[in-house]
Amino acid sequence: MPTEPDAGAGNASETREERDSLGSVAVPRDALWGAQTQRAIDNFRYTGDPMPTAFLRAVVQIKAAAARANARAGAIADAVADAIVSACDQVLSGAHDDQFPVEVFQTGSGTSTNMNVNEVLATLASRALGSAVHPNDQVNASQSSNDVIPSAIHVSAVDRAHAELLPALEHLAETIRHRAAEQSEVVKTGRTHLMDAMPLSLEQEFEGWAAQVDGAAAAIRAALYDCHALPQGGTAVGTGINTPPAFTAHFIEAINARTGLDFRGADNRFAGLASQDAAVGLSGALKRQAVALLKIANDLRWMNSGPLAGLGEIALPALQPGSSIMPGKVNPVVPEAVAMACAQVIGNDTAITVAGQSGNFQLNVMLPLVARNLLESIRLLGASARALADQAIAGLTVNRDRLEAALGRNPILVTALNQRIGYDAAAQIAKQAYAEGRPVIDVAVERTDLRREELERLLDPRQLI
Repeated sequence: MPTEPDAGAGNASETREERDSLGSVAVPRDALWGAQTQRAIDNFRYTGDPMPTAFLRAVVQIKAAAARANARAGAIADAVADAIVSACDQVLSGAHDDQFPVEVFQTGSGTSTNMNVNEVLATLASRALGSAVHPNDQVNASQSSNDVIPSAIHVSAVDRAHAELLPALEHLAETIRHRAAEQSEVVKTGRTHLMDAMPLSLEQEFEGWAAQVDGAAAAIRAALYDCHALPQGGTAVGTGINTPPAFTAHFIEAINARTGLDFRGADNRFAGLASQDAAVGLSGALKRQAVALLKIANDLRWMNSGPLAGLGEIALPALQPGSSIMPGKVNPVVPEAVAMACAQVIGNDTAITVAGQSGNFQLNVMLPLVARNLLESIRLLGASARALADQAIAGLTVNRDRLEAALGRNPILVTALNQRIGYDAAAQIAKQAYAEGRPVIDVAVERTDLRREELERLLDPRQLI
């Protein structure tokens, strides 16, 4: 069942009347928004979760850039543009965060959020100017929800990826490689199918993790290229109706000046409005990173398992008691939390994929869901990367005695003898060593004519890696 949202700013018993094309509606007296926002609050009562702050900030940045572009193109007066930009800066300072209550599950174009921002900015700009600023005719001049919301998805995703996610991934890879270099002399039993396999160094294992992180981060950077293209200026269906010819060029210049990011106009604004292909591509790259982090988290959990009845190869930092009934138990809580975050990112990608195919003719109609899920995935992966780096990998300790003892008993080392005695003979040595719980070298001495010195050289794990 849908849940009742917060009533919003002001005392709900003290209202004022606002009008739109459908008639009048009661709005809380102190609210900065108007009739269309209030209708959205009344109509959409699913979770009570508003649009992400990062997305709303992107919409506001677009409004400020549009105001400057409109003034340069002669669509609005300079004084009106200055008032709108001043209002935008007030909102970006965090002074009016409670004025954006429209939730994610709303009209699929995001029109309710666009109008929420237009109405709030119009109120603030009117106060600054001393005369009325219209939310549609001036704040929304040369714009439509249909180009503002897709552009805001790109702006917010690029901003958060560069500010939050990519630095966190770089930090994780650097942390892994630092710990890897410390373990270059540690050799351990490898595992395939969760079964004993040929040895490798702990450094090699860690470097594999770092390479996964780097590879997925590179895919994210590549996907972000398409997100730097903004369809702003396409207005309703991509044709740019009601937009001055110079608007888009002025807008791109202004948005780049405000954000410091290298946005460009979309090559085809019809595709930019009708599809969410760039967001789907970025989400796929985020999913790849989630899969990589999930693999690393699970490796850490397995290696930390025990400490007596599991692998016990490493010990993760003890962060909190692990059981409400078993005293002394400590669990790998950070890898578990990361695994859940990665599962959510994978789920978000599925929802974005479904949303991406919901472009009906000239407009995608699941834009708020795309925005919400994309930004949540970026946030979750950034937090996960830092948690793995700082709360797990940086402080883990290595149980060298356990690793060396297991390695010495590993019958799979006999693989190194294949070229000298053949696969079948080597398999018999491995089976006997395993059955009798003996080192493979002792059995090999008995079953081959190779000298022990040569066997020691052939079976030396450090030579095998």
